Amino acid sequence: MASKGLPLYLATLLTGLLECIGFAGVLFGWTSLLFVFKAENYFSEPCEQDCLLQSNVTGPSDLKAQDEKFSLIFTLASFMNNFMTFPTGYIFDRFKT
Repeated sequence: MASKGLPLYLATLLTGLLECIGFAGVLFGWTSLLFVFKAENYFSEPCEQDCLLQSNVTGPSDLKAQDEKFSLIFTLASFMNNFMTFPTGYIFDRFKT
């Protein structure tokens, strides 16, 4: 009889892991990921166009467009993390896990 609830416990574990890997990992590791993304020049295309317009300016280039895209990614990941709690909670309540 102890193995009767085992599939439900495994389903709870797997859906919890999927949610954490898919959404919470991005949110909690965002600060570290941001440094890596900037070093790898993700979303730097709009910044290169801005640099061509300001070719005589000395100093660091304006990376406002790149920062806006990173902010959008973080906002979407945060929203999805919060949004997915409702269906996950319903599934857990429905199947009595």
